[in-house]
Amino acid sequence: MSTLGVTGASLVKDLRMEWRSKDAINSMLFFSLLVVVIFSFAFNPTAEESRRIAGGLIWVAFLFAAVVALNQTWARELRNQVLDAYRVSPAPPNALFLAKTVGNFLFVVVLEILMAPLFVVFYELRSVGPVWQLLVVALLGTWALVVNGTFFAGLSIRTRNREIMLPLLLFPITIPALLAMVDATTSVLTGEASPDFWIKLLAVYDIVFTALCLLLFESVLNAE
Repeated sequence: MSTLGVTGASLVKDLRMEWRSKDAINSMLFFSLLVVVIFSFAFNPTAEESRRIAGGLIWVAFLFAAVVALNQTWARELRNQVLDAYRVSPAPPNALFLAKTVGNFLFVVVLEILMAPLFVVFYELRSVGPVWQLLVVALLGTWALVVNGTFFAGLSIRTRNREIMLPLLLFPITIPALLAMVDATTSVLTGEASPDFWIKLLAVYDIVFTALCLLLFESVLNAE
């Protein structure tokens, strides 16, 4: 079995299951809507102030919403011993990890596309810097969240309190990426500084942690 073939088959299966249930998308969307609405009532910033604080609000909302979905990533595989069957199959372990990561990445990207207009309306956002840089930051930042989130969700799936363990494991390791995402987004929105350094830092972070997760995932999958 090729890694690409198994990855594609697993990804299609996950997308089909999510299309039928919509559990992850609905959970993330509901949580993000709460954050947008509550913070819009809590603050009444001017347009300039909104550009300064929006980076933090946006990425914190997406981080917590992603955790809600990531908790469900591996739970489906525990039903009917699907994960145990995968462990004894000849399929490459990294193929399963890649499929889960790409699936979570697509789910969070869909959430960002749906929520972006609401952030613009509620906080009267307008980008001073190039909009394409926001897209680059969004893609790199989203991958940083989901690649570690998928790995640690798999690591904590067999623990009794996996809903608590995932944030405890994920948040500390995500702090450098979160700082880069917030600073890069704020730099683009305000136009006061170049986000190039933060974008490069995000790219390096993604490469390093993607390689580490792929290297260690087989041990996680085979752990009792």
